[in-house]
Amino acid sequence: VENVERGFNPLKGDLVVMSEQANTNGGLVLAASPTAKKDLGISNVMRQRDLPDVHGLFIAHPRMNNYIAENLKINNIYRQYTDDINLLPYSIDESILDVTHSWRLFGKTPEEVAFKIQKQVRAETGVYLTVGIGDTPVLAKIALDIEAKHTKNLTGIWHYEDVPTKLWPITKLDDVWSIGSRTAHKLEEMGIHSMYDLAHQDPYQFRAKMGLVGEQLFALSWGIDRTDMTEVVVPKSKSYSNSQVLPRDYKRKEEIEIVVREMADQVATRIRAHKKQTCLVSLFIGYSFAESERQGSHGFRKQQRIDPTNDTYKLMAIMVALFEKHWHGEVIRNIGIDYGGLIEDTGVQLDLFEQPEKSIKSNKIDQVVDEIRKRFGTTALMRAMSKEKGGTAINRASLVGGHNGGNSYE
Repeated sequence: VENVERGFNPLKGDLVVMSEQANTNGGLVLAASPTAKKDLGISNVMRQRDLPDVHGLFIAHPRMNNYIAENLKINNIYRQYTDDINLLPYSIDESILDVTHSWRLFGKTPEEVAFKIQKQVRAETGVYLTVGIGDTPVLAKIALDIEAKHTKNLTGIWHYEDVPTKLWPITKLDDVWSIGSRTAHKLEEMGIHSMYDLAHQDPYQFRAKMGLVGEQLFALSWGIDRTDMTEVVVPKSKSYSNSQVLPRDYKRKEEIEIVVREMADQVATRIRAHKKQTCLVSLFIGYSFAESERQGSHGFRKQQRIDPTNDTYKLMAIMVALFEKHWHGEVIRNIGIDYGGLIEDTGVQLDLFEQPEKSIKSNKIDQVVDEIRKRFGTTALMRAMSKEKGGTAINRASLVGGHNGGNSYE
């Protein structure tokens, strides 16, 4: 998208999208163009200080709202080839389309339909698509990752009969979708050095060793994926959370508590927007790198059951008290807050030890604040503490996914 808007060839322009938030210690590469990766050796999450000093390398700042708009535009093109129930937006730059029942309306083969979609997206947005085609979603995904990105027509096609010749020879296991570096290392320790080795494990013994993950990995090695894209999965339990990497190491209790209050407020706003109250709160405190080395620990996570509430002031007080109880002066860099044990918001929960008028007044204040922020934006009404040293809410209000461009209260 950044290449297209600058008139560069998306496949040939040397461009990286670089986050330059203070909390990244000089910036991180969020995305790099194909040529920047191939010719300059740039990879995602590379730090700014490690970038090669070469002429012609363009650095763009992230604009998440713009990327979301382009994503919606491209997904609307996909909807011309399948219905909503068979379209799964997988990430900001990937979607899964099941055209099993519709491709014959648009071409003689699935490959022809894929080319038609590529051509339309290119004409309407300027973006080049890489396409993975497979008999199952997982085969299509692996075809995309392993093959499509390296072919002239930017298309990879994997059928079940291709599994022995295309999937099994793979020896870098964490190149395969859903196999992370830890899982790959564990498989290596078990003597499994390729997808062929994985496919020829005894499935019963392998499940006994690896549990349900073992069964899933074995199916993966044969290209089997029983995903039903039309199935709507309702989570048994849901929570609302927020976490952030602080812009610097925080040492002072007062500054840390400002951020805890800001985040407690932000997540309280979210649960009220969804008509919920929380009965279980959780606080995560992550130490700085140096502190982690000293403590031999990355931080702590603590939970507390509470009476049902979505009251901002109550939740701020609870989260600060939880922090004060377990923090002993460590230098911190990460904070996370989670509200779980959700129930429907059926009204104000009165407290025997608090005047009912006070609870009702607090609830009305929350409602007014929520309405103002909803109509005029998050920064239309901010708490004074966010102007104090250490506050991050004002800066983060315009972020999406931690990057420039959006509203973190949504």
